[in-house]
This record gives sequence, structure tokens and C-alpha cells, in this order.
Amino acid sequence: MAEGLFVIKRFIIAFILLVLVCGGIVGFNLFRDNAIKQFFATMKPPAATVSTVIVKPMSWTPGIEAIGTVSAVRGVDLTVETAGIVKDILFHANQKVAANAVLLQLDDEVERADLVASKAQATSDQTTLMRALELQKRGVGTDATLDTAQAAASVSAAQVNKLQAVLDQKQLTAPFKGTVGIPKIDLGQYLTPGTAVVTLQDMDTMRVDFTVPEQQLPQLKIGQTVRLGVGGGDMPFTGSIRGIDPKIDPTSRLVTVRAEVGNPEGKLTPGQFVQVRVELPEENDVLALPQTALTSSLYGDFVFVVRPAKSAEANGAAPEAKPEDKPAADAAKPAAEAPAAKPDEKSAATPAKPAAEEQKPQLVLAQVFVKPGRRNAGLVEILEGIAPGDEVVTAGQNRLSNGMSVAVDNTIDPSKPGNQQAAQQ
Repeated sequence: MAEGLFVIKRFIIAFILLVLVCGGIVGFNLFRDNAIKQFFATMKPPAATVSTVIVKPMSWTPGIEAIGTVSAVRGVDLTVETAGIVKDILFHANQKVAANAVLLQLDDEVERADLVASKAQATSDQTTLMRALELQKRGVGTDATLDTAQAAASVSAAQVNKLQAVLDQKQLTAPFKGTVGIPKIDLGQYLTPGTAVVTLQDMDTMRVDFTVPEQQLPQLKIGQTVRLGVGGGDMPFTGSIRGIDPKIDPTSRLVTVRAEVGNPEGKLTPGQFVQVRVELPEENDVLALPQTALTSSLYGDFVFVVRPAKSAEANGAAPEAKPEDKPAADAAKPAAEAPAAKPDEKSAATPAKPAAEEQKPQLVLAQVFVKPGRRNAGLVEILEGIAPGDEVVTAGQNRLSNGMSVAVDNTIDPSKPGNQQAAQQ
């Protein structure tokens, strides 16, 4: 009987201990979850670091953007005029040649032999003509004999000129100075008239053909400055408009424009695509921002403007909730009814801050929708939404939101290449 009671007591004690342990675990979990919830509810997110720029009126050079094709002012594909076998190639690829330089020699042995015979016959006929003239002066020659001698001398001279022209056609010469390309023929090859031999391009001056919409035609004129670039945003080449087609293409509604640009270093190549910008008269007092400051969304284009916290609240930004804020009813109480804080408790609750941190105002973001306009050299024109003096975020917009606290760090300017900033530092 006693042993049964002892077993029951031990069971009851074990059960009570189990209940206490389980209750403690459940209570600890509830306490922990509640503490975590209160911590995240009262925690203020850290200020995001951004780069900014102050909006200032600036000078703006508008332009007309287009894509053009480069070609040489003088460029031809040289061909032979007569048939023959290639005897000698007197040039190599990418060689600069002078005007009238001989580039190709065809086999001309037969033509040279014919020319020698024709010259001999021309000399004989000229001698006969001189004799006929002498006899005519003496009065012993007839007019028929003189006419025959003159005709024979003319025919012989013409034959010599013809054979000389045939010999000249056996040589291919450069019609102007320039750079030759890769030879398209080989030694010993038989060529027929019209066979392409090599291309010759005068690359000192290049022309660029491009098209613009008909609405922009009134803004163009002869002599207008044109800037060219081959990519990367830089436009190091400068030229001018030399021709504007007077007819608009009725199918595409585009007008063709031709510009010329110097190419002393040979960086432009015929057939190359280039970016073209026709510069228009300069405009003043234009508000522009780096393109990195503008964010596009389904609701429109917007920027983030940095403002002091009080100024942001006055402009409609939601004020941040603070745990120490008092209810409106408590704030309306007389000062006599408000409990006086003890000096030691006040100093313990609020630790001392450096003077620089107390003077530095808290900065928050305001999302402002804007109307963008033209773009040029990494800048975008802002027509509506911002005013001079506004501080706009240019980098670090990821995960930003309206009313969010931020810290400004302008040690890195995203509108400049990294190598320029490193050189300045």
C-alpha cells in the first residue's frame, strides 16, 4: 500500500515538473516573440547613403541626333581597261600612293613591237612627205603625189598614237593620291576589261551621309557644325554640313544630309557607322540633371529630392513615429500638471551627443514626379517638377522610398568616369 502511494507521488511530481518545464518554454517563446515584435516596431532603419547634386541653371547646346555612314570624299574601285596577263604588281596593301603612280603592269611585248614598227613606218612616210614637198617647190612634183604622201604620213602618225594609247592601257595608274587596299589579282593572272584590281581611298577628308526627319529640316543649314563619334558617347570628330537634299523621301519622310570631316589620323574608315550630332544654337537657364538621377516607372518619371525633415513634413511627407512622442492630450496639459523629470533620470535616458551631430539636420527623401526633355552628354533636361536649389539624388536610388532618412556622400560623382575621379583625388 505504501509503495503504491510512493509511486503515485513520484508520478504527480514528475507531471508537475513536466508542466512547469513546458509552461516555461511556451512562456519564453511568447516573451521572445513579443520582444522581437516590439523591437522591430520601434526600430528606426539606418539612413541610406546617396550622392546628390544641386540643381542650377546651365547653358544647354541642343542638337539633332542621327546615325550616319562614312565614305571617302574620293574613293574608287580600280579596274583594267584592256585584256592581258598580269606582269607586275607595283603596290602592296594599305600603301599610300601618289597621283598617277603606276600600280599594275600587264604584258605588253606585242604592243611594244607593233609600236616600234609603226614608228618606223611613220618615219618613212614623213620622209616621203618631205620629198614630195621639195619636188612640189621645184615644180616637178604633182599635186596627187603630195596629197598621197600627206595622207600616208597622217595615217602613220595616228597609228603610232593608237599603239601608244594601247600601251598606256596596259598600265593601271592611280587617278589621285590615297591609300590602296588589298590586291584582288595575282601575278600571271589573265584579266579581262572591267576586272576589279584594288580599291583606292583618299582618307584625308571623309564624308558622312545621314538622314533626319522632315520636321527637323528647317533647323538645318549649310555650314552648320556636326560632331561625330564611333561609340562610347564621345564625339571627338568635328565637321560641317556640305549638302542637304532638296527632296524629302515620300516613303520614309526623311531628308538626306551630307557632312564633311577631316580625318588626318585615319581613325574614320569608309563604310563605318557613326553617331552624328548636329549642334544647334546654345540655350541659357536650362535645368538639367545627370541621367542617373532620373528613374522611369509605369506611373511616370521621378527623382528623389533631399530635404530637411521638418521641411519634408511641411511638404506633405509622413512624419516618422517616435516612441517618446506624447499624445495630443498630454501636450495640451498645462505645464504645471506635467510631471517634472528628475535631472539624473533625464541625463541617464538621453546620452550626450557631440555638438556636430546635434547641429546636423536630419535629411529625408521626397519623391517628385518630373517631365523630362532633351538628352545630351549624359544629361537630361527637366521641364517640370524641380526648381533651382533643389538637392537631387544622383546615385544610390536602390530601395529608396518617400520619407526615408538618408545620408549624403558626394565623394564619388557618378556623372564622371572613374579614372577622372581617381586623378582628382
